[in-house]
Amino acid sequence: MIELENVSYTYPHTAQPALDHLSFSLPKGRCIMVTGPSGAGKTTLCLAACGIIHHEYGGKKEGRVTLDGKDVATYGSLSEIARNIGIVFDDPEAQMIFTTVEEEILSALEHRGLEAAVIEERLATIMETCYLSELRNRSPHNLSGGQKQRVTLAATLALGNDILILDGPTAELDEHATRRIVGIIKNLKEQGKTILLVEHKYAHFRDVIDTLVIMEHGKIMAAGDPAGILEDEHFRRIVIPDFSKIKACAPAGIRPAAGSPTVPIVSVQHLSHSYGDIPALKDVTLEIQTGEFVAIVGENGSGKTTLVKHFNRLLSPTGGDVIVNGKNTKSCTITELARDVGLVFQNPDHMFFADTVKDEIAFGLMNLGFTDNDAIIDAALGDVRLLHTKALYPRWLSRGERQRLAIACVSAMKPSLIVLDEPTTGLDGDEAGLVMEILKGLQQKGHTVIVITHNPEIAQNCADRLIRMEQGRIVSDTRSGQVG
Repeated sequence: MIELENVSYTYPHTAQPALDHLSFSLPKGRCIMVTGPSGAGKTTLCLAACGIIHHEYGGKKEGRVTLDGKDVATYGSLSEIARNIGIVFDDPEAQMIFTTVEEEILSALEHRGLEAAVIEERLATIMETCYLSELRNRSPHNLSGGQKQRVTLAATLALGNDILILDGPTAELDEHATRRIVGIIKNLKEQGKTILLVEHKYAHFRDVIDTLVIMEHGKIMAAGDPAGILEDEHFRRIVIPDFSKIKACAPAGIRPAAGSPTVPIVSVQHLSHSYGDIPALKDVTLEIQTGEFVAIVGENGSGKTTLVKHFNRLLSPTGGDVIVNGKNTKSCTITELARDVGLVFQNPDHMFFADTVKDEIAFGLMNLGFTDNDAIIDAALGDVRLLHTKALYPRWLSRGERQRLAIACVSAMKPSLIVLDEPTTGLDGDEAGLVMEILKGLQQKGHTVIVITHNPEIAQNCADRLIRMEQGRIVSDTRSGQVG
């Protein structure tokens, strides 16, 4: 149904092609999974396959893309192509424009010109299919990352397209929610839908996909039966992450000498927080010691991100107190807390606005009055293996490189505590392992590190301590040796 013939594409102001003489076929009724390192060209492949590059992007384009035998260049607009293809991008918030979950899905159904009774029936079915019934009246912008992803998928399914291009549909989802999405995709395949799936969670999808495609440097390096491809050690390392070696070589952290008095770097006392009438945190009490590497886990919407946003006062308590480095956050500004707490967002792109990598890091340093900034910038970029990118535009970097840049922006300001919300989202195995090695290195330098993650291997192999949350409460708290 979709055919790419010798397609090359180079983004404006770059020299390296994102797609390099790539040929690819997506047959009707098949599910093809595309994976590969960050910057391999996976998202660009999706943009080319649905005609967006041809109709919306500048840059250098070569080759031919056809949809149902018709060149995408001959379609009058993307709206015409959208009657055939539904797309879910890896940034769900960019696709949401309405004030409630229900309105997001209704807009897609109404776009099909259906009768009111049919719309109501399909709305209920899609809500149930994507497990959104309880969220129908919530603002999509106040949902967790995983919940937002389900809303975007539901709105796409509402269009009723026969071809679906899903770019990282489970990237921000916990294990339970991922299994739900796998079930949805399996059902869609059984309905005869044609699916192009960009994913890193091969183990979850291996019973659904017909063909595994591995990309590197804008090229397809392997395509075919997954079992055969994974016999190659190089491809296996890309597809299946291995964090087991990180803990073995990791430092224990910087902790006070035995017998010396300890003051927690974070003390959370009976913390509650509500979004309007919706309780997100319920009487949470917690202490985190200097030098710890803590993983916080739990299902989407369990309160993980809401909790850590209190550490730098992006959120203020509805009830209770948060003490960071001896300071009650209620009496501090965000700027004052920036010297104590650095927060790396789930989507690093939300942090970037400067024209170069160097300027991106320099902005925070200047705001806090640092001197000798060039040396600090070089050291921070060296820590994250990005010194060679100093003069580049941040958004030209791959997803993994942008994630590492976000870490450098925060670590350069030398906060005692670094908090990261899903730092390995959308990364291949090698890139995710590199990020975790960098974070263990920052722990060795004296930073306390808190990571929110849905990846059980990260929690088990990289953390000194694992905190599990459910429905706004801490339900378990285990130390190294007990984590498993």
